[in-house]
Amino acid sequence: MSGRRIPTWLSGALVAGAFIALLVLERCRPLRGEVESKLTRGARNLAVAGIGAVVLQLTESPVAFSLAALVEQHNLGLLKRLPLPAWLEVALAVILLDYTLYWWHVLTHKVPFLWRFHVAHHADLGLDTTTALRFHFGELVISVPWRVGQILLIGVSPLAFSVWQTLVLHSILFHHSNVRLPVGTERWLNRLIVTPRMHGIHHSFVREETNSNWSSGLTVWDWLHGTLRLNVPQDEITIGVPAYRDPGEIGLTKMLKMPFGEERPVWQLPNGGTPVRAASPVAAHHLLP
Repeated sequence: MSGRRIPTWLSGALVAGAFIALLVLERCRPLRGEVESKLTRGARNLAVAGIGAVVLQLTESPVAFSLAALVEQHNLGLLKRLPLPAWLEVALAVILLDYTLYWWHVLTHKVPFLWRFHVAHHADLGLDTTTALRFHFGELVISVPWRVGQILLIGVSPLAFSVWQTLVLHSILFHHSNVRLPVGTERWLNRLIVTPRMHGIHHSFVREETNSNWSSGLTVWDWLHGTLRLNVPQDEITIGVPAYRDPGEIGLTKMLKMPFGEERPVWQLPNGGTPVRAASPVAAHHLLP
C-alpha cells in the first residue's frame, strides 16, 4: 500500500462534479431565500476559495503527504502499531481524522485568535455550496500544524489521507448547500452524517445555535459530546453573525482584512442588541422542517 493515494485528477473531478450537481439542485430546490445576490456572493466566495487553494498547495499538501509517506515507511502513529488489515486501517484513519477535525472546529470557535480568522466563514449572509469553500487563507495556514499532529499521532497513510480529503470535501459541500431535501430523508441521514438543515443551525446568528453542530462528517461526535441541536425551525434562522449585517462590510477585500483589523463584538447587532431564541419545547435531537 506504500505511496498509494487517490489520484489528484480523480479526486478533483469527483469534487467538481458534486459541486456542479449541488449548484443545480440549489436552483431547483432551494432551502432558504437569498439575502444577497447569489452571483455576487458566489463570485466572492469562489475568489476566497481560489486564494485558499493556492495557499493549501503551498503549505498543507506538500507537508501532509510527505509526512503521510514517512508514516507509511516507518510505521509511525497509533494505527501503524496495530495489526490491522489495510481496509480497516484506512477506515479507522478516516474516522479518527473526522473526530479530530471536530475538535479543531470547536477550537476555531472557542479560541479568540482562531475565531478572528474563522469568523470570515460565518460572516457570509447566505449559506450555499460556495460557502463551503469560503475559508480565510490565514485559517488554512494556521490549521497546518493541527493536520501534522493528526497524521503523526493517528498514523495516517497517503491513501487514507487522500480518501479522507475527498470525503470531507464532499461532506462540506453537501451540508453547506442550500438544497431542500424531504425532511424525513434528512432526519434519516442525520443519524449518520451532517445535512443542510443541521449545518444551517450552526450558521445561525444566535450564538447558542452557532455553538452546536460542530461535526464535519459523521454526526456521532455531536451526539457523543452533547452538542447536537436540530430543534430550530429553518424559516426562523438568520444566517451570518450579528455584527456584520451589511453586504458592503463583507466585500472581498474587507473580508480578507477582517482578522487583522479591530475586532468587533461579533455577537452584538449594529444597534447593540444580542439575538436570542427562547428554549424550544421540542427535543434537541428532533430535526424541524
